[in-house]
Amino acid sequence: MERNWKEVRSEVKRFVEEEVYPAESILHKGDDDSKSKLSELMQKAKDNSLWALGHPKDIGGEGMPFMEYVYINEVVGRSSSAMVALGTHSLQDSIMLREFAPQKWRDEYLEPLVQGEIFPSFAMTEPDISSSDPTQLQTTATLEGDEWVINGTKWFTTGAARAAYTTVMCRTELDVPSHGAFSMIIVPTDNPGYKIVRETPVLGINGGHYEVNYDNVRVPKENLLGPRGQGFLIAQRRLGPGRIFLCMRWLGQAQRAFDLMCERLHSRETFGTPLADKQLLQKFVFDSACEIQASRHLTLDAAKRIDQGDDARIEIGMIKVVGAEMVHNVIDRAIQVHGAKGLTDDTPLSLMYRHAREARIYDGPDEVHVQSVARRILKNYQIKSLNLSDSQRIYLLVLQNNIHTKKEHNR
Repeated sequence: MERNWKEVRSEVKRFVEEEVYPAESILHKGDDDSKSKLSELMQKAKDNSLWALGHPKDIGGEGMPFMEYVYINEVVGRSSSAMVALGTHSLQDSIMLREFAPQKWRDEYLEPLVQGEIFPSFAMTEPDISSSDPTQLQTTATLEGDEWVINGTKWFTTGAARAAYTTVMCRTELDVPSHGAFSMIIVPTDNPGYKIVRETPVLGINGGHYEVNYDNVRVPKENLLGPRGQGFLIAQRRLGPGRIFLCMRWLGQAQRAFDLMCERLHSRETFGTPLADKQLLQKFVFDSACEIQASRHLTLDAAKRIDQGDDARIEIGMIKVVGAEMVHNVIDRAIQVHGAKGLTDDTPLSLMYRHAREARIYDGPDEVHVQSVARRILKNYQIKSLNLSDSQRIYLLVLQNNIHTKKEHNR
């Protein structure tokens, strides 16, 4: 019998508010007490059947349907610690392993990954290359006999210090189009050539991002994830739904900030009246409510299109930009309402604000998504402007879509 997913959503909300919120000050320290508390929360989630809700049942998850899992992410997003506490952090990596990894690595990594016994990491970004154009990536993997030999440097490899393995995007092909030149290779982090150079704080936060050097890393040729030259296609499979979940978590962050702002407006008085009576601050409430609702509707529309089999590339590009701006704006207003207190760690807002500023850069900067969305929209109008019959226009639109799809597969 299928679970009542709306009730599960309420249970997750209670878990986040009653179990995760009170533990945030400990969890953010990153010390032994933090690890112990996180393990405790993970076990509580398992005991309450709230663990790995979106993971398919055949790999040990709860098998929550896609759209229900989309809604769950808004609740999980209210705390940056809730993803790991509830086991949702490994979903995309687990699905990549299930779909593309050789049997050896599925047997070794998949079950402990889903159960939270090991952690994954993913390496694509490089320090000296613009991530806006990943075809410039310089980390190479050369096949020598039965082994891949990997050389290069990656950074922003989140969780590398505790990960059991890293999935590395490498240039493996020389005489093929740029997007077909890259492959993904699984590298166990205990490999002697895998060297963590440093942790890279972001806006003053030690968030577990690392620079890693690959110095003649040798792994068996079976460590290839999927076919050669299909690295970008696999990455896109990972990033598409992942951006939906990301934008929903931003909505959770924004809603929490909005709640704190509204509570502060009622509890704080200046010049004899509550802040809630100030017309200028009422505009903060109006603007924030509108932006949250607009972003939510855009994100849910993109999610429904994905669920129906559409690639929704225009819609996903839109929500990435709109969502990043929304979460930044709402948290910024909440800080302004809190005054000096909003700048301190007495509220979660200062940490939330720093994470929100990152949102306009990671997973593709705003400028790349804006340009990509605009180009896709304008192509449709270019076809419409031609003096063609309706059937000819339809044929060209279908042809254009097929060509684009082939290009994405080549990537």
